Amino acid sequence: MSRFRVFAARVRKALAIILIRPSALAYMRTIKRRRAFDPTFYRRSNPGLNRLFHLLPLRHYVLWGERAGLQPNATFSPEAYLELHPDIALSGIPALYHFLTLGQGEGRQTQRLESEALPSFAPPPLRFDPARKKKRFALHLHIYYPDLWSEFAARLRSIEVDTDIYVTLTWRGEQTKWLADEIAEVLPHATIIPMANKGRDILPFFRLINANAFEGYEAVCKIHTKKSPHRDDGADWRERLVTGILPRAGLSHRLNRFIADPAAAFWVADGQSLPVSDWWGSNRDKTAAALRRIEMDIPGGDLRFPAGSMYWAKPLMIGLMRSLRLTDEMFEAEQGQVDGTLAHAVERGIGALALAAGQSIRETASLIPTIPSAPATPRYVSAFYLPQFHPIPENDRWWGKGFTEWRGVSDAKSAFPGHLQPQRPADLGYYDLRATEVMSDQAALAQSAGIDAFCVYHYWFGGKRLLEAPLNGILARPEIDFPFYLCWANESWRRNWDGLSGETLMEQAYAPGFEAALVASTLPYMRDPRYQRPDGLRPRFVIYRPEDMPAPAQNVARLRRAWVQAGIGPVELGAVGFHVGGDSVVERGLFDFHIEMPPHGLVEAASYDFGGPAGNLMGDAGPADGFAGLIYDYNKVAERSLTPRYRRRLPEYTIAGIMPGWDNTARRGARAHIARGANPASFRHWLRRLQETSLETSYRGELFINAWNEWAEKAVMEPTEVFGRLNLDVLAEVTLANRPAATQELKRHG
Repeated sequence: MSRFRVFAARVRKALAIILIRPSALAYMRTIKRRRAFDPTFYRRSNPGLNRLFHLLPLRHYVLWGERAGLQPNATFSPEAYLELHPDIALSGIPALYHFLTLGQGEGRQTQRLESEALPSFAPPPLRFDPARKKKRFALHLHIYYPDLWSEFAARLRSIEVDTDIYVTLTWRGEQTKWLADEIAEVLPHATIIPMANKGRDILPFFRLINANAFEGYEAVCKIHTKKSPHRDDGADWRERLVTGILPRAGLSHRLNRFIADPAAAFWVADGQSLPVSDWWGSNRDKTAAALRRIEMDIPGGDLRFPAGSMYWAKPLMIGLMRSLRLTDEMFEAEQGQVDGTLAHAVERGIGALALAAGQSIRETASLIPTIPSAPATPRYVSAFYLPQFHPIPENDRWWGKGFTEWRGVSDAKSAFPGHLQPQRPADLGYYDLRATEVMSDQAALAQSAGIDAFCVYHYWFGGKRLLEAPLNGILARPEIDFPFYLCWANESWRRNWDGLSGETLMEQAYAPGFEAALVASTLPYMRDPRYQRPDGLRPRFVIYRPEDMPAPAQNVARLRRAWVQAGIGPVELGAVGFHVGGDSVVERGLFDFHIEMPPHGLVEAASYDFGGPAGNLMGDAGPADGFAGLIYDYNKVAERSLTPRYRRRLPEYTIAGIMPGWDNTARRGARAHIARGANPASFRHWLRRLQETSLETSYRGELFINAWNEWAEKAVMEPTEVFGRLNLDVLAEVTLANRPAATQELKRHG
């Protein structure tokens, strides 16, 4: 072609770009209005685009790309659409235009659903012994493409950190058996497991997670044999993804940086933390449904995901993924889909787990260079403890033979989509507190998370004791390490369970001289060496509702005097902050300290999702007809608890409080009050923010948790069926600075 013709062709092309036809402009407007063009996908799928068209990718698609068979997004193939529907090809109508205006409504197929015909395979049940010997880290490699094994072999054989390796293989019959033998020769200590061809690389990872394969590791790496046939640079992309998180040198130091960073949840290669808003495709609804399984919404703001699904993940993220309870049956059969499956939805959704926990996805270049200065840890941590879990004659009479809190817990019903009810116990089961061994196990769990003492409810009604058997059992077993102190639960028992309304079952009376009798009931406990003196001198005692006493100032003075006369000496006396006032005024300074007890006093009009002044803000995701309770946002309550305006209203010398959740469905059914969105991620976010702000002004730097085992109010730190011990792990991260190995490594090489 002569120079003139080349020049003329370039001029015509430039004019076509500038003087675009009205019909093409209208087509572009239609595509934009229907959000059918993904510019990020288009640029990445066509890296050879002219620089000008990197700025104007939609214009390139309309003028030339569609005729060349280029895809406007991950789910629509113009070439396949015309091939599958010859009538459209004969009409001359642009493929995407036909789909948007007619074909979508007709349910026309947009992709060739081609999948490799592989033999069927029933994977064996997986179960891993949690007590088995483990290394610091775990790595999972899923192999779909056997020909890529050699690319990974040398890298895994020479990995420089202490790592247990798990390899899953898509089942291809005899070929898989041969490959498994070859892998075992290279990695003799690896765990090698065949898998059915389902759920891409996502389901094999979740099968290992659900079988507790990754419990106890400091971090877990996920990689897979990725070819990305829809991309011209698929092999180069795979190399960048893998090398970014498994560098041939320096992995140990980078990994310890990742672990030591409290704000990091995932570590990905550079350039692979992408905004989900650009990559939703047709996955948003399935992502939302998956997150609802742990009462989590798709968050606003800068939600990102690890592109390519290769990353290092911290234990909390692994635990939250397990909590989603995604099983084989939920994943679609493989038909060559490039979008719209549960696997694609999960890939985009896991970034929401990090964001909910107040964490983020770190790229290699953004790993912290040094240890961040940590906020102060709580000097002393208490948790309210309920001794209700054993039958007593009174409860038999009021609620039926054999009644304990467990009856309502096991019978609780879910009120709205994703509502986590019933909430069932895990490690400790449906225990009976007459067995003191249970209390020993509870104390060991609590201490492993940095809880110093249980604040045990003391039920004393003018001389009548209730639910005293568990603590009396502890007094008879001095060898059990059960640190505790008492909280006098001085409200009347009522049939509505709120202490304020309904038929009175047990009246709290304040007869003249009740103070000396109450003190006498506390003496056996205060004389036990396990009874707590947080300041090192005075035994601690808490009153739940001091404003219910007839004359608080005089009553407190008499209580203090009675303890001194009994030989106990001065007592550190505290009061719980309740959200409803009583008949009496409690004078400022009457108590040594106060206890913040969420959700009391924290729920305001703006907190409600359902039942508040604005009615139903949950739409179709709200409760069914007949629900007459209240649903509020756990995260909004957490945010309010941290505001200076709220904290200024608290009494002086208040211990900062927090709750892992609140939901009394087990007691009140359709009239329940529910803190929607409580899970270990949101609990961590609240706890870390509290540590950074409110803890420094808390009385003696203490932290109070509501509660250890209020199962009927879903305020529990004990392991649950859904979340396991994640709440305990989250607490331990703050109380115990639980990063020793990484911290020491950074001190040496920071």
